Amino acid sequence: MNNTATAQPATGVPTPLLADWRDYFALLKPRVMTLVIFTAACAMVAAPGSLHPFLAFTGILCIAVAAGAAGALNQWYEADIDALMKRTAKRPLPAGKLQKPEALAFGVILGIGSVAIMGLALNWVAAAWLAVSILFYVVVYTAWLKRRTPQNIVIGGAAGAFPVICGWAAVAGETPMLAWILFAIIFLWTPPHFWALALFMEADYAKAGVPMLPVTHGLKETRRQILAYSALLVPVTIAPPLLGLTGWAYGGTAITLGVIFMVMAWNVYRSSATLAADMVAEKKLFKFSLLYLACLFGALVADVLLLP
Repeated sequence: MNNTATAQPATGVPTPLLADWRDYFALLKPRVMTLVIFTAACAMVAAPGSLHPFLAFTGILCIAVAAGAAGALNQWYEADIDALMKRTAKRPLPAGKLQKPEALAFGVILGIGSVAIMGLALNWVAAAWLAVSILFYVVVYTAWLKRRTPQNIVIGGAAGAFPVICGWAAVAGETPMLAWILFAIIFLWTPPHFWALALFMEADYAKAGVPMLPVTHGLKETRRQILAYSALLVPVTIAPPLLGLTGWAYGGTAITLGVIFMVMAWNVYRSSATLAADMVAEKKLFKFSLLYLACLFGALVADVLLLP
């Protein structure tokens, strides 16, 4: 692979930019991958049955690599709009540290490898869902929806929810109701989480021509949608104990976190800030939403471990 690009410094003399492992690592979107790995690992613990520690590690590694492959292919496809946005302009492709063919090959190799190893080492049900998760993120969300509709993040939210299905199937070889409730939690969590970010990044998306909801429908409608999806999310998080699928250690945590989430979503709904610097409620909800999901899935694991 040719890892050399050129930059034009103030002197006018081209300077080679050499990619190193950190640039390839950045293609994996490691911050996004962290939450994917955590929720998938929690699903593996919650699933009935057990795995040898080496196989469990292999399963988590495959899910992590698959998420990284999807991230790399996303950046390959979106290099043009990444270059226009302040938040993404320093990524390896727009920064000129990697070329698009390199990112494409890297993502394809990781994707095929992760699916193959998941199937051979664990089971092909989990491998099939892993393949679906990659294709959904790259084809459905990135290539089809993101540049065409403000509902991109709603439908695309399934991409971030599939890893819990993969994790559960890796252990149990099947996907029962609780696995799909966990899927629904992440699916419904994604719009308020991402739209909170989109509110204070609206100018970036408008500049890049990405039809995010704040760009196409305005700040007020985005805030209303955040509240609506939050109101859908909280009851779903409480469903498992009501259906007898978990205990109330999880249920109590879900109720407490849900109340806090709704209060913060209400504060966003009532906000009238138009400048990113003034969007305090929006930034608080975005940050809390990450903690919210982590604590919710952590409570699920604690609940399972507490059961006799």
